[in-house]
Amino acid sequence: MTDPRLGADLVGVVARLPKGAGVIFRHYELPRVERCALFDAVRRVCRRQRRLLLLAGSPREAQAWGADGFHGRVGRRLGPHQIHSAPVHNVPEIRAAEALGADCLLLSPIFATRSHPGGAALGRLRFGLLRRQTQLPVYALGGVNKIRAHSLAGFKITGWAGIDALS
Repeated sequence: MTDPRLGADLVGVVARLPKGAGVIFRHYELPRVERCALFDAVRRVCRRQRRLLLLAGSPREAQAWGADGFHGRVGRRLGPHQIHSAPVHNVPEIRAAEALGADCLLLSPIFATRSHPGGAALGRLRFGLLRRQTQLPVYALGGVNKIRAHSLAGFKITGWAGIDALS
């Protein structure tokens, strides 16, 4: 997941991601023109490396920008090839994402994270209980790094997402 904390070398960070990784482009704080320009630079790297690129935003915006799909809580896919990932933190959000036809969920925050300082983390037990509430693929997010991701194998996660783990 992109974030301003990744710094000016965002394109380089994306280029160094491991094989099989995808990108959820956020950068909400940028003015639209700057956000579009940065997205275009990231998209070029993703296309060259055959990475999925989702835009945090609406399905229409993702389609207009040339993303592979969108990340968010609202909207439905505009076609069969558009991917929809949804952020979830509890059972009602899981059910809402399922009702919208999300393809996968980012369940968070499992551990304490700098993205939400002082925010309550789910912890392993609650994460596991929530994970069992859906058949959709689930990606763990929030304070996850390579070591912690391996420790989550028993939860049958599809993968993990990170911000600080990339810096």
